[in-house]
Amino acid sequence: QVQLVESGGGLVQAGGSLRLSCAASGRTFSSYTVGWFRQAPGKEREFVTAIRRISGSTYYADSVKGRFTISRDNAKNTVYLQMNSLKPEDTAVYYCPAGVGTPYDSRWSYEYWGQGTQVTVSS
Repeated sequence: QVQLVESGGGLVQAGGSLRLSCAASGRTFSSYTVGWFRQAPGKEREFVTAIRRISGSTYYADSVKGRFTISRDNAKNTVYLQMNSLKPEDTAVYYCPAGVGTPYDSRWSYEYWGQGTQVTVSS
């Protein structure tokens, strides 16, 4: 069992930056691929990025490539999402799930989800 808690969301102006954190409980955190998904009002939950459980390889949605960076610190059981050059369209609730399935960009590949953290980007 893994419990996940997201933090770091908030209100930021367009062009600004935020760093989200995803803190996990459980000694086997390093065994899971961890992703970030987001959901805007009235829209489907969409893939943002993921970091693989063994290789540490990373994957990004085209919409965030070059602006967002995912990283993990297994010793701290934490995954980070550094978001730069934020745009109003990045406004959403951001979730960090953990799982062992594939493909990494599918929400159905993840077993455990946090409650989410709100990110609002003003124009």
